[in-house]
Amino acid sequence: MFIEKDNQLQATFKFKDFSEAFGFMTEVAFHAEKQNHHPNWSNVWNTVHIHLNTHDAGDIVTDKDHRLAATILDIFKKYQ
Repeated sequence: MFIEKDNQLQATFKFKDFSEAFGFMTEVAFHAEKQNHHPNWSNVWNTVHIHLNTHDAGDIVTDKDHRLAATILDIFKKYQ
């Protein structure tokens, strides 16, 4: 679901409503904090856009991004 483009991993996630999208974001936030790696994201109603890259590495995609992306995909499975 994530694609690598413009030195970022990018994905869009759709949910049944805002509450579900916000619940997903809340769960991702806890895991991102544990990994000390935080997404650049936005949310409009039932849609969450996520962009990942590592600022400390010069805004490129690193293993940290791939690990967080894998975690995000695992979380998203709960909503399908």
